[in-house]
Amino acid sequence: MYKLTLFLLINFFSDNLDAQSCEKNIPSIYISKKARTLYENKLKQAISDYKKDPSVDNLIWLGRRQAYLGSYENAVALYSDGIKKYPKDARFYRHRGHRYISMRCFDLAIKDLKKAAGLTRYQDNQVEPDGLPNALGIPTSTLQGNIYYHLGLTYYLQKKYHKARYAYEKCLKLAENSDSYVAAANWLYVIYRHLGQDKKAVKLLKTIKDDMDLIENHSYHTILKLYQGSIDPILLEKEINDGESLNNTTLAFGLGNYYSIIGNKAKAQILFEMITKGNQWSAFGYIAAESRL
Repeated sequence: MYKLTLFLLINFFSDNLDAQSCEKNIPSIYISKKARTLYENKLKQAISDYKKDPSVDNLIWLGRRQAYLGSYENAVALYSDGIKKYPKDARFYRHRGHRYISMRCFDLAIKDLKKAAGLTRYQDNQVEPDGLPNALGIPTSTLQGNIYYHLGLTYYLQKKYHKARYAYEKCLKLAENSDSYVAAANWLYVIYRHLGQDKKAVKLLKTIKDDMDLIENHSYHTILKLYQGSIDPILLEKEINDGESLNNTTLAFGLGNYYSIIGNKAKAQILFEMITKGNQWSAFGYIAAESRL
């Protein structure tokens, strides 16, 4: 019964996606062999948990585990099922919006994320458990923060910079730790530059300190230090060339923005093109690089 429901949902949303501006040919995402084994085991556990207890939390986790393996259409179908069953639970709109971004369904993502923002408007800012925990096992983001983070990103990808600015300023206010702060500041700084709001950009950079208590978002911090002029772009480029793939994509997009801001558009385009020739198709740095070409 579950497989039949999932099949029908996938077909329904495939038809729905055809009417949107979405990526039709989703490639297999790169996952290391070790990580894939871990994710597949986590998915098996999520399926088992849901069969034993088809609760709202287990349905959300089942969708998240599908998405971590690149099964975005399956994840969207599960979240859509959740929305039918629990229409007031913002988490389904938040996670479906995220995966619409992965699928390049930006209009659908905005619709979902705005809905999630409305549903949580008068709620406390609640910690969101990490699907891929950091080394300390400490969650660094919140439901509301993630809603505005992804909403701001989607507006950025559509070059709607004023709306992106509002979302990321809201996200920055919701940040409860340094990791969330630098994640929002990373995008907000570039948006200020796009809008010609250079004084705001400079003021924002002054809040970035060398000794921030970070757990996982070191790449965003590095990029912000680059914008401050505290990091040599040549050395950072060497680190990018020697680094691992996801971190490489994040840093490369930041370096591309740096060169664009200082007027070296040609160098920026080389970096953006390099990113889109890589294997991190679902990474935000990759999707953002696509929007700059």
